[in-house]
Amino acid sequence: MRLIHNKGMDLRSRAGLACLILTVAMTASAQTPKAPETWTSALALPGVDFTGLSAAQKQKAIEMLRAQPCTCTCGMKVAECRFKDQDCSYSKGLSTVVVKGLKEGKSDAEIAKLETASRWGHPPAPPKLLEDPVKIPLTGSPALGPASAAITLVEFSDFECPYCSRAAAEVKTVLDAHPKDIRLVYKQFPLETHPHAQMAAMAALAAMNQDKFWPMHDKLFANFRKLTRENILTWAQELGLDMPRFTADLASPKLKGIVQNDVKDGLDAGVTGTPSFYINGKHYNGPFTMAALKPIFDEQLKGKAGAVGSAR
Repeated sequence: MRLIHNKGMDLRSRAGLACLILTVAMTASAQTPKAPETWTSALALPGVDFTGLSAAQKQKAIEMLRAQPCTCTCGMKVAECRFKDQDCSYSKGLSTVVVKGLKEGKSDAEIAKLETASRWGHPPAPPKLLEDPVKIPLTGSPALGPASAAITLVEFSDFECPYCSRAAAEVKTVLDAHPKDIRLVYKQFPLETHPHAQMAAMAALAAMNQDKFWPMHDKLFANFRKLTRENILTWAQELGLDMPRFTADLASPKLKGIVQNDVKDGLDAGVTGTPSFYINGKHYNGPFTMAALKPIFDEQLKGKAGAVGSAR
C-alpha cells in the first residue's frame, strides 16, 4: 500500500497511519462476501470422507469426481450429484471407491476398473427403467390430453428447477407426437432449496382457478431464473387474469394445502428429485427424450393399458 508522504508527520505517526489503513483494508476484505461454492469449485463434497488422503491425493480425488459421470442415470457428474442429490447411493458409492483407491496407491486405470466393477465391493445394480407401479392421486390436478388415453404420464416438477424447465420442451414434444394416446398430469413438487418455487407453484394454481394453468406453466418455465413476485404479477396481467382474484389466491391457504398434498403424494410415490415422471404409475428412471421413450410407449400402447390405473 502506498502512503502519501507528509513532512509534518514523524515516523511513529506515519507507522500508526499505515497500520490503521491496513487494518481498515483487511477488515473490508474480510467482510466481502464469498461467492457460494459449487460442485466445480468446492474442496469438500457432501457425504465424502477424504480422511487419510494427502493434499495432492485429495485434489486428485476431487478432480476425478468432477469428471466421472454418475451411474444413477441423472446425467450429472459424481461431484455434481453429491451436491444436488445427497441421497444418491450411486454417487456416494463411486466417491468411496475413488477415495479408497487413492489411499491404496492404485493407478487411474485400476480405480476406473473398480468404479466399473464395484459399488462398496458389489457389482453395481442400476435402477430399473420402469419401477413397480404405485398409486398416485390425480383428482383435481391439471391435465392435458384425453381422459381416455392409454398412457397417463404424471410429472412431479418444480418451476425454479433448471432440469424441469429443460424437460418441459421434451414433454411438449411427447404430447404433440401422441395427442390421443398420452395424458399429462402435473403435480407440484417445489424444492426447499429453491426460494421462489413455492410462490411459483401457488401462482400456477391461482392461474388454474381462472383456466390459465398451462399458459402460466409455460411462462414460469420460460423464465425460471426470474421468478419474482413482481414478474409473476406482470405475467398474470399479460395472460388477462382477474388481478384482485389472482393476488388473493397467491396467499390462499387452500392452494397452499394443494401444494403440500402434491408434495406428500410425491414423497409417498418415492420422488427424490425433480423432474420425476411416472408412466402409468411406474417411476421412469431414464432420460426424458423421444428416442428413449418411444419403445416404452410402444410397449404400453400394445396392450392399451388402462390410463387411469395410477389414480385412486
